Amino acid sequence: TFGAMSVCDPVNGMHGMFSGMLAQQIFVDSPSGPTKEDAERCAVALEDTLMRHGEEVAAVILEPVVQGAGGMRFYHPKLLRLAREACDRHGVLLIFDEIATGFGRTGTMFALEQNTDTFRPWYSSLPGHELNTVDDEDDVKLPVVPDVLCLGKAITGGYMTLGATMTTNRVAEGISGTGGVFMHGPTFMGNPLACATALASLNLLGSSPWLENVLASRDVLIESMAPAAELDSVKEVRVLGAIGVCELEEPVADMAATQASLVDDGIWLRPFGKLLYTMPTFNCPDLTKDHVRRIGEAICKVATNAT
Repeated sequence: TFGAMSVCDPVNGMHGMFSGMLAQQIFVDSPSGPTKEDAERCAVALEDTLMRHGEEVAAVILEPVVQGAGGMRFYHPKLLRLAREACDRHGVLLIFDEIATGFGRTGTMFALEQNTDTFRPWYSSLPGHELNTVDDEDDVKLPVVPDVLCLGKAITGGYMTLGATMTTNRVAEGISGTGGVFMHGPTFMGNPLACATALASLNLLGSSPWLENVLASRDVLIESMAPAAELDSVKEVRVLGAIGVCELEEPVADMAATQASLVDDGIWLRPFGKLLYTMPTFNCPDLTKDHVRRIGEAICKVATNAT
């Protein structure tokens, strides 16, 4: 657990209080925005870091397209391809953490599938609000394949705890080919009940109009959260797929009181620092557009009270 915590964003992440106990990692500045140019600048910084530290770097790990623990920020999928190319040049493994983004959340089944045809973030701060993703001749439409893919959360729909780690054959052979390098198997590895739950959840997802549902949630989140962008207390509102984020200028002053007020209104949210965000389920027939709209309106209410 401490190893995983050590690779979280040291500034915007949630594990700052443990910094003195965690292993020191090398971090590259995140993309400053969602444009292709932002991604290219970040890729240059990554290349420079690998040039200077390549001999001591085992892997590059990132959350594709959406930085959840790093501030709920969205970035252009071109960075995924550029990161893949940089890792290949320097003989470094590439790890994608899709625990938050996997299984449809961003509008593709996995965020690693995003490209200029599918990446449609909405930003209150952008001219016209939508990113102008003009097709780029060098844009590759095929998914970017990491060496290691981390999955969880939506794999069971939240009904049971289960995580999965997928690897390329090369990585799997390195781990298990000679008798098992990582002899740290959890007691409940391959738990049959959790796996059966995941199978049922994934079958439901695969047989549902999940993409239609995600896009419908996106539209309602934009409609209901956009008014918050007019408030002095709000820095930016942004939406990608079924993810809505309202970033305040200052952290929420009284988190406990804010959550209690939301619960009184029938809404459960977990504000984090300056962020009011929601990732509503999109595969539940009982959750209607009106429910999603109520969530967006509740976020606006909290932002208004923060003014």
